[in-house]
Amino acid sequence: MKNLFTSESVTSGHPDKICDWIADHILDEALRQDPYSHMAVEATIKDNFVLIYGEANTKAEIDYAKIAKDVIKKIGYDEDYEVLVKVNKQSAEIDNAVDGEQVCAGDQGLMFGYACDESISCMPFAIDCAHMLAKTLEKVRREHPDILKPDGKTQVSVEYENNQVKRVDTVVVSTQHSPNVSQETIKEIVMNEVINKVIDSKYLDENTKYLINPSGSFIVGGSFGDSGTTGRKIVVDTYGGYAPIGGGCLSSKDPTKVDRSGAYYARYVAKNIVANKLAKKCLIQVAYAIGKPTPVSINVETYGTSKYSNQELLDIINNNFDFSVENIINELSLRRPIYADTTLYGHFGKPKMPWEQVKELKI
Repeated sequence: MKNLFTSESVTSGHPDKICDWIADHILDEALRQDPYSHMAVEATIKDNFVLIYGEANTKAEIDYAKIAKDVIKKIGYDEDYEVLVKVNKQSAEIDNAVDGEQVCAGDQGLMFGYACDESISCMPFAIDCAHMLAKTLEKVRREHPDILKPDGKTQVSVEYENNQVKRVDTVVVSTQHSPNVSQETIKEIVMNEVINKVIDSKYLDENTKYLINPSGSFIVGGSFGDSGTTGRKIVVDTYGGYAPIGGGCLSSKDPTKVDRSGAYYARYVAKNIVANKLAKKCLIQVAYAIGKPTPVSINVETYGTSKYSNQELLDIINNNFDFSVENIINELSLRRPIYADTTLYGHFGKPKMPWEQVKELKI
């Protein structure tokens, strides 16, 4: 049986990613000064206007406007931006629910973690490939600043045969560019310096389709081509649609927010199940209630790819992992300024991140 599956990624200049990166730089600055900061500060951007808003309970002194402008400049946009800040102190009710004898969940919610053996990173092939294309497009546009500009998107359609990756059916790359550059020049650069550098030729054949700037001219980009908001790229941030997503975004949130830390730990567990060859695919669902230190439920699914039953795997998980909020924060060392490094090209599959580490499991 053959079927196609598609995932996409975006570059740092995409307006939603601009906002994600601003939010995570703000979080990192708060944690750098005060590791126990409680932060949920987001951003919205349109044209040259940035709104920074949310709740913060921190001892840190944060220049929100400067961080936003520095991030935008780092991305590669040189316009003069106006920044409005509306940040209040976090609700005392929420704050009191989180901090007690044990660290508790900052909200209710459900999170998913996923891993499979389709790639070295234990990520689904399509999203892994789309991220590598976007990351390489970012690198190449910085090498050709007079030709390519910051906003860009990638998309990969993978053909499966009997649940195995067989070939790449379609590659889509859209990149912002200078007004005086021909589409032929852009296609040549993207094909030779991005696509052919990323995708192994064994997955490409005479029927693979390449759609480079399929809409034609792409001169106006970033916040001048569209609006952006923190948290709107959660499918890009997770598993490219290959696995379910939870109810909340990741960027902007400190580790007491289980939307983030719970999702990281669920990935950690799922990857360890696959990396230890207990299953070829593994999906973990975990759910929390606000003010409670441990999950209300944990579920595991391996789609018939394990010699163990789901109940047996759940027993293995409970013997090797601790989903309490306090343990997640401590085991993964999450009260550190590491979050700006998570924002671009997915929060999962990056080998240096603590939730990507593999340990020997007691079976």
